[in-house]
Amino acid sequence: MAAKIVGVRPVYKGWATISIATVEKDGQSFERLMEDHGPGVCALAIDRQRKVAIMVRQFRAPVAVTSGETDLLECPAGLMDSEEPERDVRRELAEETGLRVAHVEHVATVWTMPGISTERMHMYFAWYARADRTGKGGGQPSEHENITAEEVALSELAAMADDGRMADMKTFLLIQTLRLREPALFA
Repeated sequence: MAAKIVGVRPVYKGWATISIATVEKDGQSFERLMEDHGPGVCALAIDRQRKVAIMVRQFRAPVAVTSGETDLLECPAGLMDSEEPERDVRRELAEETGLRVAHVEHVATVWTMPGISTERMHMYFAWYARADRTGKGGGQPSEHENITAEEVALSELAAMADDGRMADMKTFLLIQTLRLREPALFA
């Protein structure tokens, strides 16, 4: 018999909603905790000519609490505020890195943590040239993001993925996908 959700009870509502789902399967009932903050977008922004990607560094409280690391290198990402992931990923790139990109390429839409979160992440490659960086980036001041954008050689990102220094899963996935699709960019 397939599992069936028989009820969902919110226990906290704020930036995210925490709920308890009651599940029935094989005559038994049990509960599962769920976190919901909506869908997200992310992009690995690549300058094909110079073989670099623009990455962001920012403070992530869960990372700091767990590991003591005070910033994380990752591709730009954020929550959706529309029904159009391509629009939202372009907005995130502009806010966080100052990039205005004309072309984004959908890579995948994935569950980020299906054991606890309802989040689905729309993942993209964003192709840019030096002239596309028209703003300073840094994120939204009202959100206290304090983002630093930096260009990193694709070969260095590959090395980080290979030796375990690439700690962000969405970035790891996009780098490895790009390596499979366009290995010449990493030479």
